[in-house]
Amino acid sequence: MSDTWELLKDECMNCSACPLAPTRTNVVFGVGDPKSSVLFVGEGPGEKEDLAGEPFVGPAGQLLDRYLEAVGLERSKVYIANMVKCRPPANRDPADSEIDCCIDFLRRQTRLISPKIIVCLGRISACRMIDKDFKVTRQHGEWFKKGNFWMMGTYHPAALLRNPNQKPDALLDFIALREKMRELGVWTGEID
Repeated sequence: MSDTWELLKDECMNCSACPLAPTRTNVVFGVGDPKSSVLFVGEGPGEKEDLAGEPFVGPAGQLLDRYLEAVGLERSKVYIANMVKCRPPANRDPADSEIDCCIDFLRRQTRLISPKIIVCLGRISACRMIDKDFKVTRQHGEWFKKGNFWMMGTYHPAALLRNPNQKPDALLDFIALREKMRELGVWTGEID
């Protein structure tokens, strides 16, 4: 099937394929520039995201925005999505079966965006997209070439709020992202 952004979004917004659908307030499709060279992938929406219909709008999202700003990137110039588009109850990790139901939407988003870089925010997306045995505390900031994509896993912003001593390492990961964008000739930021 030949996707367009509008068709994909409409299909996603009307999805009821998994048990998360009946408990959601909003489908959280994604936000940002659908032509960006950088795609960020988190695990799933939390309560604030479910209410707003937009990923990373709560305290973790505010921290993500500060990291983007620190390296000269604007939220509007990247694309931010999640493994699952509906909130798992009580902000629990999404189950593998829920990710399996939803992963095709992310694959299709990725195909349409055609990013050069994918940044996995946290263990769940890194284990699913980079390597099932990925260890964020040991491998954050490392680059992996998979197909047409350069991929990196870093700390989930919510984990950084719980463990602030990891914030400096996360900042180094965002600096590495900026350097990789420069290396690939896709830098769109403000800081040189």
